[in-house]
Amino acid sequence: MTDTRQPLAPARASALGRFEWLRTFLLLVPPMMWLGVAYLTALGALFITSFWSQDDCTGQIVRVWSLDNYQTIWDVSVYHTITFRTIGLAVVVTAVDAVIAFPIAFYMAKIATPRGRRLMVISVLMPLWASYLVKAYAWRGMFSENGVIDWLGQPFGISSPGYGLTATAITLAYLWLPYMILPIFAGLERVPDSLFEASNDLGAGSLTTIRRVVLPMAFPAVVAGSIFTFSLTLGDYIAVKIVGGATQLLGNVIADNVGSANNLPFAAALSTIPAAVMLVYLAVVRRTGALEQL
Repeated sequence: MTDTRQPLAPARASALGRFEWLRTFLLLVPPMMWLGVAYLTALGALFITSFWSQDDCTGQIVRVWSLDNYQTIWDVSVYHTITFRTIGLAVVVTAVDAVIAFPIAFYMAKIATPRGRRLMVISVLMPLWASYLVKAYAWRGMFSENGVIDWLGQPFGISSPGYGLTATAITLAYLWLPYMILPIFAGLERVPDSLFEASNDLGAGSLTTIRRVVLPMAFPAVVAGSIFTFSLTLGDYIAVKIVGGATQLLGNVIADNVGSANNLPFAAALSTIPAAVMLVYLAVVRRTGALEQL
């Protein structure tokens, strides 16, 4: 009696090989289902909640549809100020990280020896192994009165800026810097060394080569890094609580409405602002064509 069960595995493998779309489908179904359930469903629930309200007497959520929360955000000018402050801070943090990250990533990708490259990659990744809170509180100690910044700057007449927006920007720029360095490093690694040789043969100097050869090719990687730093800054609410002093950003206002105010519908309405800003940002980035080049 012939055993017909053995050829099934090769047949199944050959079927997957012939139908590439089937293999892709089977690979994408689990993560796409997780994305739909854990992310899109939660985002949809958040958006729906933003149209509800809270009973001032009982504190219970009133599931009656209205635009009252959005009307409050539109009418109260302080929310406009907080929104523009948050967006401005995200732009500043992204720009600072890009300026700092580019030379580091360029050295890692094109100048450092293989051993040095490995050590630098480990050095960039090491801050990610430490707790977010530990790093934020370390900066709080540095910005405190008579802290490290005051101690180091005393001979030069430099004092700490104290807690506030500047301290928040510096802290967030430090926290998100690895997320900018690594994409730029990966993008620069793909730039062929022959382009540098060709640029040099044509008489271009180092600055001209970087400006006209390296930067255009590294632009998609910079955009990829900016998506991380921009979005993470928009949603952060812990660093501003630790080093921000009286500074208010969207993240900590949303957290306060979820926690102390216990007004979940209004917090949900506020949460749509950074979500909408990110959608606009991604749309603008997509129009530049950078995402297609990643």
